[in-house]
Amino acid sequence: MGSLRTVSSALSTPVPVGTDLTARNPGPPRNPVTPRNPVTRRSLTGPANLTAPAISTSPSPVVPSRVAASSTSASPFRVVTQSRNRDTGGNSGFAELPLDQALELYAPGPMFSWPELQGMALDGVLRQLYQQGYVHPGSAVTPRLRARAAAICVPRFARQKVVAGRLTAAWIYGCAPEPDRLALLVDARHRISSLRSTRGCTLHEVRLGPMDVHSMGGIMVTSPLRTAVDISLNVPAERAVPALRSLVVRRELGVKLRLVALAVDAVPRVPHKKAALALLRALDEEMATESQAET
Repeated sequence: MGSLRTVSSALSTPVPVGTDLTARNPGPPRNPVTPRNPVTRRSLTGPANLTAPAISTSPSPVVPSRVAASSTSASPFRVVTQSRNRDTGGNSGFAELPLDQALELYAPGPMFSWPELQGMALDGVLRQLYQQGYVHPGSAVTPRLRARAAAICVPRFARQKVVAGRLTAAWIYGCAPEPDRLALLVDARHRISSLRSTRGCTLHEVRLGPMDVHSMGGIMVTSPLRTAVDISLNVPAERAVPALRSLVVRRELGVKLRLVALAVDAVPRVPHKKAALALLRALDEEMATESQAET
């Protein structure tokens, strides 16, 4: 009872105004609040210790900006999306890139449509290589690049079944003008019923050996020797002679008229064989006479 009276008296005792109640009854200590780390604001321009790269003043070629590039280490190209002009609010359309970062060959696809490529060719940004294949005006056209341009015209499912030959192969090697239609060879042991609907191409059933064909630019192409043999046998003389001459002149191709004549002579039961041998013999004598006149 004494303790109850003490508590009641303590509760009834008036507390002066301004008295700190927490000082009289501080209570259990609270957990201290750990101050947060201050937020470091980064500059949009990057760290202060980095210097801006030097800007080259040399003119760089203008290439299409929406360049689709592979991310593998084998390709030096990078993805460049179409930029937007902030001043005018319109699409700039093109971006300046070094030539080694531009695509070698442009074709209709998700990045550009055929009308867009044609428009860029009219503006001088690109130039047509063959059919739907376009290249940069300053690009060096190589046999591999021509083979890639020819492969665009061949359906994807048929690229490993057909072989570019005759004047088409000569054009790929840089020894003949651009063909109107691709001359595609098909081994007689393979069925070509599914390939007959291929547009812009002429199919020929032939016998192909393992040394007659090699891969280039995503399509199979006849070797330079086999190309010369097929041209001498199947192409009219007025078109065959310039192509054969160019194949022989390019020493890196390794074509010699004597080897071509031996290969033609070794082919059994082939039409126009005698005419082809006579053509090769006359061309050999003509080139020998020209060589003697130069010396």
